[in-house]
Amino acid sequence: MKKKWNLYVLFIACSAILMLVAGCGDKSQDAVVKKIDQTLADLDGYKAAAEMTMNTGKEERSYQVDVWYKKDEEDFYRVGLAGEGEEEGDEGQVILKNKEGVFVLTPSLNKSFKFQTDWPGNNSQPYLYQSLVNDVLSDKEATFSATDDHYVFATKTNYQNNTQLPYQEVYFDKKTYAPIAVKVLDKDKNVLIEVAFEHLDMKPSFAKDDFNRDVILEETLAEASVSNVEEQKELAVTFPLETLGAELVEKEEVALEDGERVIMTFKGERNFTFIQEKQNALPTSAAVEEVQGELVQVGDTLGALSENTVEWTDSGVNYYLASDDMTMEELLEVATTMDGKEAK
Repeated sequence: MKKKWNLYVLFIACSAILMLVAGCGDKSQDAVVKKIDQTLADLDGYKAAAEMTMNTGKEERSYQVDVWYKKDEEDFYRVGLAGEGEEEGDEGQVILKNKEGVFVLTPSLNKSFKFQTDWPGNNSQPYLYQSLVNDVLSDKEATFSATDDHYVFATKTNYQNNTQLPYQEVYFDKKTYAPIAVKVLDKDKNVLIEVAFEHLDMKPSFAKDDFNRDVILEETLAEASVSNVEEQKELAVTFPLETLGAELVEKEEVALEDGERVIMTFKGERNFTFIQEKQNALPTSAAVEEVQGELVQVGDTLGALSENTVEWTDSGVNYYLASDDMTMEELLEVATTMDGKEAK
């Protein structure tokens, strides 16, 4: 009898241990979502460094992304985007949101655009902590899994004018609940964009002028980049690799006082005009140019997409694509294929 009693006690003890171990396992999806949301809400700001790799063009491109966020009455953002081959310390382009509005700065060209937009809330942003958490919260059909080190959410994205990127996988650290990696997928679940967070400071300090447009332009104006632009006197004309069936019917070259402009007219089921312009002299002051449209990624750079046009600047050249026959998605599709040299 005593032996049976001892076996019974041992069985109860083992069961209790197993229940305790099970209770210490991975959290439920709801518990993780609440913890991720609360962790972000408790932050007064953060600084993040990440590498973004894009496979949306003919070849893979990598970018260094530096994100600064400061909680204020109106949240402040400063996102530096630098592509491969850019000078160390040259931020390439900067997305800035402060009390004055949303800007895209190109310090090497002393250029500044102001957008009429509710960025970053109008689209998914794979390198922004807030956007990733919002996508997880918004998708009621998001799936959830766990690895040894990460909680993984598979969610829908919110790219309003790019249906080629409908899904994403977001990896959160199990200890800090901070984002570690993001994979943005196409309809066939192929990875087209990857973001790997290399550093995340959740208790950063900021200087008084860190979100001041004029100060950023002055401090990051790269002499090497300016010299490079000044040396390239000729406009290297490029041609869209995707024309949606339209053909080039007219090309006009216009000499400007401080540069040159090329106007191409394409005719077909979807007519469009493509303008590229290069100025040989940089502006001495950074006047703000108002831009109507949505802030979008166009190949290696940032642009403004509106109902009938998309415009952007890349390597010192201004590009402008306009059509009354294309959707906004089609405009962006054509714009992102400006990799080829002009067809002879």
